Amino acid sequence: MFTGIITAQGEVTAITPIGEGQDMRLTVAVPQGWLEGAVLGASIACSGCCLTAVELEPSAFTVEASAETLAKTTLGGWQVGRRINLERPLRMGDELGGHVVSGHVDGLGEVLAATPENGSTRWRFRVPPAIAPFIASKGSVAIDGVSLTVNEVASDKEGGHEFGVNIIPHTTEVTGFANLRPGHSVNIEIDMLARYVARLREFNA
Repeated sequence: MFTGIITAQGEVTAITPIGEGQDMRLTVAVPQGWLEGAVLGASIACSGCCLTAVELEPSAFTVEASAETLAKTTLGGWQVGRRINLERPLRMGDELGGHVVSGHVDGLGEVLAATPENGSTRWRFRVPPAIAPFIASKGSVAIDGVSLTVNEVASDKEGGHEFGVNIIPHTTEVTGFANLRPGHSVNIEIDMLARYVARLREFNA
């Protein structure tokens, strides 16, 4: 489990196709000391995707991503030099500063706009119809692994589903939001509570 509070940014330094080219092995460089205490097999959230470390170095780790992960997340489009958001897993006794994040991406969102608003930036995203019902105003959502509060949601007659969040300068500086532009894809994880409430409603319908 994670909290959606990004603790470092890493850089993809190597990408190697494996599994007859269907899967992918990625090596990510990290700040000195960030991996202290990590063990082989540790979970690391990479821009919102929970991946398993199969190799560890003092300032880098290597993970493997399956064809399913590559198809359902932004990982399939990553290239060497890509900067990604990183978070180590939550430990008992850690401060839960964001919300409970599993690292299981529910789908992709599209950046629609980023507009300065007072001292922050208002971001708008479009999500697929399957995800939209789980995103509520003042609820939580993880975007590329970043825990955020939803400001507003909107749907149009053409079936488009949008939501907005506000990003303060600090969040922009310590995450990959500074590199996002309209048209870019992002990993979306809906709030775990919303997922289970929907499942309960299915049984009680």
